[in-house]
Amino acid sequence: MSQHAVEPRALLTSLFEAAVEAADPLERIKAFLPEKPKGKVVVIGAGKGSAQMARAFEQCWDGDFSGTVVTRYGFGVDCEKIEIIEASHPVPDEAGIQAAKRLFETVESLSVDDLVIALVSGGGSALLPAPADGLTLADEVAVNEALLASGLPISAMNVIRKHISKVKGGRLAAACFPAKVVSLIVSDIPGDNPAYVASGPTVPDGSTRHDALQIIEQYGLKLPDNVMQHLQSDAANAPLADDDCFKNHEVHVIASAAISLEAAVTRAAQYNIPAVILSDAIEGEAREVAHVHSAIAKEISMRDRPFPKPVILLSGGETTVTVRHKGKGGRNTEFLLSLALDIAGNNRIYALAADTDGIDGSEDNAGGFADGTSMERLREKGQNGADFLQKNDAWRAFSALNDLYVTGPTGTNVNDFRAILIMD
Repeated sequence: MSQHAVEPRALLTSLFEAAVEAADPLERIKAFLPEKPKGKVVVIGAGKGSAQMARAFEQCWDGDFSGTVVTRYGFGVDCEKIEIIEASHPVPDEAGIQAAKRLFETVESLSVDDLVIALVSGGGSALLPAPADGLTLADEVAVNEALLASGLPISAMNVIRKHISKVKGGRLAAACFPAKVVSLIVSDIPGDNPAYVASGPTVPDGSTRHDALQIIEQYGLKLPDNVMQHLQSDAANAPLADDDCFKNHEVHVIASAAISLEAAVTRAAQYNIPAVILSDAIEGEAREVAHVHSAIAKEISMRDRPFPKPVILLSGGETTVTVRHKGKGGRNTEFLLSLALDIAGNNRIYALAADTDGIDGSEDNAGGFADGTSMERLREKGQNGADFLQKNDAWRAFSALNDLYVTGPTGTNVNDFRAILIMD
């Protein structure tokens, strides 16, 4: 295909679709199915992609099984043998409490001959509230809201979450003992540490409650008094990886941002435009990450360095937003709005930023599109992009431009996808 025949928005959309296809649960689960056990097979799971993973498992597994998974409201799909429960995300609710209880009931009284398949994807932290003894759902909600507004990297958030929970930090896998647990994980975590995905309900890590306390102090977080008292007690300790209950367990990251970005590179080649991956593990404040991306894009546009035009810059990971005002939006639209301000007037740069699960923040869009005309088009409507950014109100800016990107739930979740096209 000729470069000059490329319609930028169609190209960027195609790259996102390639990234999502590369994380398709059906194809990825097929490659990681374990051997059949002597005993029974039980499926458990949590995350925004868990229902689609459950349906994929049903299509792949040749044999009897039962199970329960929990996903976000509106993300459920029909399954024949696996019970699908929906709960709230990103703020936990009572349905999530009941879902966590149901998962524990599902793995009761298993034997050494039984096999547990854990289908885990991003979002499981909020979907499986299970407050530690002495804590309440209100406590867990307060912690979650404080973390979401803090700007903390997701790995640090999950260190705190796992130490106030009965299910996170490997505790769900410990409840499966003595059965073997095979965790199939769709990673939405920069660096793909499986213990951080959904706060690791089936995967322990080496962090301690002391690490959680240090993070709270470092970032000046204000958490409920009884949460702090819990974290200062031995009751907050999570089982460590060398615990006997985790012996013979298997953990497989079956899909990740790295795999999806590589698929986008391959798709870009079909348009005869080279693509480069900046990183699959970018973290930081969304608007600041945008400044770095825009600086690289403008350098290419003006000077053909560090890459010659035309080229596509790809990146993944999970940025954060420190919420200062009560606007509408998510980290991808905030990234785009900051980028649009930086590239205003440049008619060579086009961008898409979206969450691969199909939901950016709390609205119904995956993300949005931006280019060098975005801010001028806003001004023509009597609105100011900088004002929207200052108010954490990126969703309204892109809604006014009709530049939101709406996909609906995609069935997977390998975190943020960013693609910036710099044309000749």
